[in-house]
Amino acid sequence: MKAGVPFRLVPMEEEHAREICTWHYDPPYDLYNWKAWEEMQENGEEFADPFIRKEQYRAVLDEHGQLAGFAQFFPMVGVTRLGLGMKPQLCGSGSGTAFVRAIAREAVRLNPGHEIDLEVLVWNERAQRAYVKAGFRRTDAYERLTPTGPADFYCMVYEEGEAV
Repeated sequence: MKAGVPFRLVPMEEEHAREICTWHYDPPYDLYNWKAWEEMQENGEEFADPFIRKEQYRAVLDEHGQLAGFAQFFPMVGVTRLGLGMKPQLCGSGSGTAFVRAIAREAVRLNPGHEIDLEVLVWNERAQRAYVKAGFRRTDAYERLTPTGPADFYCMVYEEGEAV
């Protein structure tokens, strides 16, 4: 897949969520692997909870209608915080900028007037490059607790028209 390939966002269905749980990223990106679908469903976690899935998650489809990733639109007061994940086989393929841009534009459409931001681990330079090219800029750096302990993050904010 080449940069600029159109992506479209659709409501995330259970079949999408189940597939995402089978994705496996190579280290050091393996921290983005999800738990098994059955475990997530049993605990009502994230997109395994039908209400959260409907309210916050979208599936990102490629031009052939195949699942390319997901987006989470986490609502905060005046801010929509993005969470996103691209199918492991597509990472590093050159389509990250178009993927992120499609998600950011959907966030603006869903919540006009909101600031659109995301958090990225400081060491994840590959993601940061895609975010900058899609129109995000770094605004803050901080440490926060993760399931595996404290980690350093950047906050990046979307600025429409700033894409490189």
